[in-house]
Amino acid sequence: MKILVVGGGGREHTLVWKIAQSPRVEKVFAAPGNAGTAAMAENLNLRPTDIEGLSKAAKEKGIDLVVVGPEAPLASGIVDYFEGLRLPVFGPTKAATQIESSKVFARNLMEKYSIPCPKGAVFSSYSEAREYLQGQPLPVVIKADGLAAGKGVIITGSLTEAQRALDDIMKAKIFGSAGDRIVIDEYLSGREVSLIAFTDGKTVSPMMPACDYKKIGDNDQGPNTGGMGSYSPPGSFSGRMTEKVTKDILLPAVRALAKEGVSYRGVLYAGLMIVDGEPVVLEFNARFGDPETQVVLPLLKTDLVDILMAVVQGNLDRVKTDWSADACIGVVMASGGYPGSYKTGFPVRGIDTVDKCVLVFHAGTKLGSDGIIYTDGGRVLTVVGMGRDMAEARGKVYRNIGRIHFEDCYYRKDIALREIA
Repeated sequence: MKILVVGGGGREHTLVWKIAQSPRVEKVFAAPGNAGTAAMAENLNLRPTDIEGLSKAAKEKGIDLVVVGPEAPLASGIVDYFEGLRLPVFGPTKAATQIESSKVFARNLMEKYSIPCPKGAVFSSYSEAREYLQGQPLPVVIKADGLAAGKGVIITGSLTEAQRALDDIMKAKIFGSAGDRIVIDEYLSGREVSLIAFTDGKTVSPMMPACDYKKIGDNDQGPNTGGMGSYSPPGSFSGRMTEKVTKDILLPAVRALAKEGVSYRGVLYAGLMIVDGEPVVLEFNARFGDPETQVVLPLLKTDLVDILMAVVQGNLDRVKTDWSADACIGVVMASGGYPGSYKTGFPVRGIDTVDKCVLVFHAGTKLGSDGIIYTDGGRVLTVVGMGRDMAEARGKVYRNIGRIHFEDCYYRKDIALREIA
């Protein structure tokens, strides 16, 4: 098979790496890819949202399967377009992707079908939202309705902060049209966990649970980012809890969409808060998580291509998915200044000096004409280690991460520390 992975981040490098291991695969392409995918795939200079260009390339290259990584092309209808051309594609349709691309759609679906979610309300009127805030207990969570590059959820600890967030989203339009409508949710405290699953619209096959770290600084200080690291599996999230979430949240969501006339095929990601032992949905995503994919897929023992094809063909029930009992952690190396303004174009040195047992997935990198790898984004690399337990996995990463250098590089020192402290 020839397989095209759409996207150029750490998630896509991980997908390319895993797909390339399949004996069914002859060649992998990445669009646009990065310096990491260039070592094991052919990079195509195409934006993930250039759907027409991607379809033309898929025909020219004789692609047998397209795997879509990021949310933007999914929300733009890339799957619908490829299905119309009868090109096999892994991912949900534009209608199904609404479960991520519209917080309002997701909330309405969960309320209608009794899927556990925080108490909250939807607003398209700024004045009504502002009035509603006056009587709400603090903290309160304000969410832009549409896609906002993972930054559209703001937790506010005071009424002043909440009103500022409302002004930023609905008046200043810092997230553009994504802020035309908002959701105001109650704040829940507990342990946050991500559970991602494969689904063909009938069967739901959960992956290993993972925890990610959104804040830029140690001890969860500072602004939110796209994710500074993750680990799998969290010790507090048992196999029984995975079964419960599958039965009470993931399957009901897929069935709810089906009742609404939407067949969901691809990956369904549930961002959960465990409150007094009960899982509550904070958000749904319509694709592999980033940085969770970097720690979940290394634990997958089953051929990923077998699973992807079973989803596309609608026979996921015929594939038994096996997972390693190991622990896995990933630490993101970011550009100084991220998630604010930062500089790029710095040489990345030392990747070739890390131990062979450590994986380095690229995100914001590009390969220069001189053969040198340069920084090309906010999140640059994810350094990943596996071990018999979390302490061993963590030790491998932090023993090696200091061997990699680029100007102003930054990473958190506390990823997975709570699992062994």
